[in-house]
Amino acid sequence: MYLVFTTNDFPWLTIVVVLPISAGSLIFFLPHRGNKVIRWYTICICIIELLLITYTFGYHFQLDDPLIQLTENYKWIRFFDFYWGLGIDGISIGPILLTGFITTLATLAARPVTRDSRLFHFLMLAMYSGQIGPFSSQDLLLFFIMWELELIPVYLLLSMWGGKKRLYSATKFILYTAGASVFLLIGVLGIGLYGSNEPTLNFETSANQSYPVALEIFFYIGFFIAFAVKSPIIPLHTWLPDTHGEAHYSTCMLLAGILLKMGAYGVVRINMQLLPHAHSIFSPWLIIVGTIQIIYAASTSPGQRNLKKRIAYSSVSHMGFIIIGIGSISDTGLNGAILQIVSHGFIGAALFFLAGTSYDRIRLVYLEEMGGMAIAIPKIFTTFSILSMASLALPGMSGFVAELIVFFGILTSQKYLLMTKIVITFVMAIGMILTPIYSLSMLRQMFYGYKLFNAPNSYFFDSGPRELFVSLSILLPVIAIGIYPDFVFSLSVDKVEAILSNFFIDSFP
Repeated sequence: MYLVFTTNDFPWLTIVVVLPISAGSLIFFLPHRGNKVIRWYTICICIIELLLITYTFGYHFQLDDPLIQLTENYKWIRFFDFYWGLGIDGISIGPILLTGFITTLATLAARPVTRDSRLFHFLMLAMYSGQIGPFSSQDLLLFFIMWELELIPVYLLLSMWGGKKRLYSATKFILYTAGASVFLLIGVLGIGLYGSNEPTLNFETSANQSYPVALEIFFYIGFFIAFAVKSPIIPLHTWLPDTHGEAHYSTCMLLAGILLKMGAYGVVRINMQLLPHAHSIFSPWLIIVGTIQIIYAASTSPGQRNLKKRIAYSSVSHMGFIIIGIGSISDTGLNGAILQIVSHGFIGAALFFLAGTSYDRIRLVYLEEMGGMAIAIPKIFTTFSILSMASLALPGMSGFVAELIVFFGILTSQKYLLMTKIVITFVMAIGMILTPIYSLSMLRQMFYGYKLFNAPNSYFFDSGPRELFVSLSILLPVIAIGIYPDFVFSLSVDKVEAILSNFFIDSFP
């Protein structure tokens, strides 16, 4: 192994990526005095990491520069010309901040976990590194390694701390995601080895490479299948409801908040940036798949008896807006998709957290067994209602702004005919009408009526300070982005212009 120092600056990103997993491995050496020490140690590491990310981006990142910043390029394996290449730009900064925020809150939410506490908290920190890795990689092979790094922690978190069918859902998760990784590896090696004896795995070099159209389409399909499983895009979504239905809610927060967003990020970072010709060919299909996904998931969701599965299908429906934004090939649409990545990361994580806390109280999973909880647990009822409204895109919340801007992105796109735009917008609008139906019926089944209120022993503890803190910490950014979305746009707008300039130079001669 060789490490060659090729940057003058302090290696901020390397520390950000490596700190959680290396600090996590020290958990096994901590004195065993109950779970309290381990729990506080993990939360402290998460907070230090979040502060480090915020400091690095606040002081060392220039917003008006669309180029890759904070780059680090250390030669790792000389024989294979493999670099430890990290760097961030306006598109990756939002998801990295989201990762830091949601992982810290998920660790705080995981307080009730007492069995095998050391391993659990180590896996949470390993996932932290595995999720920041893909967002900050500037080398294709490093991207692939980081992409794989978080599969094992998720599998173990599912199979050890899940529900009754946890082994089935963990196996399904690993089969889908590991199967998709084969396509990702083929794409990475194909792009890396094409056209030269030396493998070129750097993003910047690969972005300037041109391929024969047939080969570019082949690469595009390979990468797209890999990202479609993770996003998930129908019909490759069936692992998600099972996984969410069985996982512990702190794992669900990471899955819904960050893991699904890695798929969407991959489509922007690799399919759009490296393969623009193929993307302009496939973008109409992306929009069709996105609109079908919104309608299909929104109409399947009301049929789910399991509360977490219903929220999981709502996640699938909301991911449809991201796919449509990416397929619109317009400034507005792509900015809307990036805003939806951040916005749904907060809302999805919050809904799973609240579903988990209400399960801790009543020990019921199926919606038809619930009812009348509003009187017993008013604080959870209030926060759940507000965040369900955020999920159905209530004006003033981040979901509304993101979906509205994706709508504008389609309508202002220069690629599609007017009639096509009208049809797509009409179908998307139907999806937005279906969303309140399943959100509000879920609230009605859980909180209204008299079922649990009349039951014997119907006294439940309401939300404690820790749970209120987690709920409000997620609710505040949702409202803040809804009122002032420019905060997220100021990060991504220059980079989005730079990506789309390729399309209007190359793809539409």
